[in-house]
Order: sequence, then C-alpha cells, then structure tokens
Amino acid sequence: MLQLIQANLSRQVRALELLSSLLDEEFAALMGRAPQEVSVLELAVQDLMRQLIAERLQLRRFIAAGYPGMERLRDVMAQLPAEVAEQITTDLADLDRTEQLCAMQADKNRQLALGLYDQSMQLLTHLHKAIQPQRSDVYGKRGRFTKPPQGQASFFSGRL
Repeated sequence: MLQLIQANLSRQVRALELLSSLLDEEFAALMGRAPQEVSVLELAVQDLMRQLIAERLQLRRFIAAGYPGMERLRDVMAQLPAEVAEQITTDLADLDRTEQLCAMQADKNRQLALGLYDQSMQLLTHLHKAIQPQRSDVYGKRGRFTKPPQGQASFFSGRL
C-alpha cells in the first residue's frame, strides 16, 4: 500500500510539472495573441486538472484502505519508518512547491487574459461610437431623410 501511495505522489508531482509547462505555453500564446493556441492549451489544462483530481481521490482511497480511521497523509506519516516518512515529506514539499508555481502562473495568465479582454472591449466600444452618426437628421433605414425627433411626445398623428 505504501508503494502505491508513493507512486501516486510521484505522478501528482509530474502532472503538476506538466501543468506548469502548459501554463507557461498558454502565457506565451496570450502574449502572442494567438487565441486558437490558447483554446487548445486551455482544454489540455482542464483535462490535466481532471486527472489530478482523480489522482488525489485515489490517494484518499489508498489511505482509507491501508490505514483505517485516518484521512490525511500527514496522520499516516506518524506511523511510518523515518526514511519512508522523509521520502514522503520530500514528495509533499515538491508537490507544494510546484502547486504554488502553477497557482502564480495561472494568476498571471488570468490577469493577462482579462487585460486583453478589457482592451478589446474598449476598442470595440470606441469603434461603435466612431461609426454611429453624431447627428440625428440623417437618412433612415428606408433611404429617406429623417427629421430630428421632437422634444415633445405626441399622442395624435394629425389625421382623423
């Protein structure tokens, strides 16, 4: 059971390292303004996150099966020999360090994506304002010259 736990932790560390490299590629694609690459990378990141969640759930099942009554790996480590506990501690430290790097890179990607979104929306708003006519006495949708709207609302059109 202990070997399964160690293998699971090792897979999680490698998956997080892969996630870190995918996030770096996503950042580069965002900087290069390549939306197709960003979409592909985002799908790969989401799939990798699903696999990481499955690994973590499997680790909990291993702990529950091998050490009844315990839920956390830190509780199990108190019962293990020193050299095994030290190896698991090293794996957990690598896992935590890599997870923190991934979180920081994901936050950078989020900020850049939101910044690009804001920039695009401001440009789009500016373009919409630029093409809208400033005056209201222009041609209407039927090709006729329209009269400016009157300041007062009228209920009757003048015919009976």
